[in-house]
Amino acid sequence: MATSPEKTSTVILLTNDGMGNADQGLQHKLIRAYLTLLNEHDILPSVICFFTKGVKLVTEGSPVLDLLSSLEDKGVWLIVCQTCLHHFKLQEKLKVGIVGGMGDILEAQWRAEKVITL
Repeated sequence: MATSPEKTSTVILLTNDGMGNADQGLQHKLIRAYLTLLNEHDILPSVICFFTKGVKLVTEGSPVLDLLSSLEDKGVWLIVCQTCLHHFKLQEKLKVGIVGGMGDILEAQWRAEKVITL
């Protein structure tokens, strides 16, 4: 796989507590593999947005906090839906990312050249 050390104007939307629609264990395994490859090959989106059940990935107990923290350290913006955090009562358990609103997510999508939903 070719490496791309520069961020692209790509936004990734994470709407599940994992990747795909399989059992929880497989969803976590797949998202871990995906985020590992982004990190290892420096394939850096400009923003990753977390909403609906996706907010569970940025909170205490998430199996991918280390990978998300690494991406954040590399300059990837992690935008977390405030309404969703409140809905799931997770606002006090946020570990990575910045809390934003739907306007922030909309702006990230609008500015992107490409939007990927996982």
